[in-house]
Amino acid sequence: MGKAYVIGVGSTKFDKPRGQREYDELGVEAAVKALIDAGITYDQVESAAAGYVYGDSTCGQRVLYQLGMTGIPIVNVNNNCSTGSSAFVLAVQAVAAGQADCALAVGFERMAPGSLGSAYKDRLPPMEGTHRQLVELENKQNYPTKETGPGAGRIFGAGGLEYCEKYGATPEHMYKISAKNHRHSVKNPYSQFRFEPTWQEVAGARKITRELTLPMCSPTSDGGAAAVVASEAFVKKHGLEDRAVEVAGWALTTDAPVLYNAKSRIELTGADMARRASKKAYAMAGVGPEDIQVIELHDCFAPNELLTYDALGLSKPGEAHHIVDRNDNTYGGKWVVNPSGGLESKGHPLGATGLGMIFYLTLQVRGEAGDLQVPNVRNALQHNLGLGGACVVSILRKPEFWKKGSTSQDRYGYNVANEVRGITKADLNKVRAKQHSDYVPVKVADQARL
Repeated sequence: MGKAYVIGVGSTKFDKPRGQREYDELGVEAAVKALIDAGITYDQVESAAAGYVYGDSTCGQRVLYQLGMTGIPIVNVNNNCSTGSSAFVLAVQAVAAGQADCALAVGFERMAPGSLGSAYKDRLPPMEGTHRQLVELENKQNYPTKETGPGAGRIFGAGGLEYCEKYGATPEHMYKISAKNHRHSVKNPYSQFRFEPTWQEVAGARKITRELTLPMCSPTSDGGAAAVVASEAFVKKHGLEDRAVEVAGWALTTDAPVLYNAKSRIELTGADMARRASKKAYAMAGVGPEDIQVIELHDCFAPNELLTYDALGLSKPGEAHHIVDRNDNTYGGKWVVNPSGGLESKGHPLGATGLGMIFYLTLQVRGEAGDLQVPNVRNALQHNLGLGGACVVSILRKPEFWKKGSTSQDRYGYNVANEVRGITKADLNKVRAKQHSDYVPVKVADQARL
């Protein structure tokens, strides 16, 4: 199997669902930015994967037909909260397997306000087994307060509580994780929230579940993100050695029997998937946790970040809270975890979340992350989790052939982390394939919206 490289990334701002932008507008903005960042047009894309959770059938085609109708395979992906990174893995696999020299992954979501729900009331939900087991495990406990609130929050809150009970962590550790992520988000203009509560303010905020307060929960969001993946031959042919970031390791895992057999609320959070995915990705990349400098981690709820420290091997089992005590999860520590602000701050548009992580980490590896930049990044790790379940872990780094380019970032225009711009009609036309329809359903500005 060959190697694959990210040569272009793009993202919209992740924002509160207001019904102001259609999904195809969000998707095409991200894709246009990624193609501009790569310096190529849609003509050169040979395969595409489109990720979204809330949408009908061929939403990916509706998004990408705006760039061209070139007849390439377009696969629509839904893997719950790991949808975006699952689309990314499909693009990586297409290139690594030699099926394409250049592939595009795009993720987008237009979400309804409030807690996640299902549009289907006439069938069992995919996670029925997980929710049923959580109720059974909770009923065996003699807590003065039973778990209430949104289903996903209940699962992760209960997992965090079990970690405290078994290993001596406290709610304060999770409050501090939330405060840390919100502190990071202040410098990220793409972030949905940009406020900086203290951990005491996190602790005192409105309760959402028994364990979780509002700042500890990721919000529903609208947004889009995209990545262009290419072979080494494509990179060198087009002189993109200064843009290319190697996908050194990756793995996509699903649940094993331990999910139900362990009778553990920690395991109900998908911890085993993350353990196995990280081990595979580390082995493929030839690195270990000690070789990573920056991590974008799936903190859909603050307890999951604590649990994931263990799952990724950042700590010995049961010692994740010591990372918090030592401030080893922020600037100046051993790792910088969620410099973007994480899902709790930057938002969680399900189909775009995983590709948003690739967007931020690609900038980190290139040294283009602006105010979010982590010093001396050699290896960056992405962790994206979807209950029900799927987990993706990817490791990015500069390739051996990387060289500092003579071109300025103005050639690409959209990867500067200190600003957010919309796309213009000129931007769209710059990257559209020769084979395209003049019909563009989305509203694209004549000039970029700042």
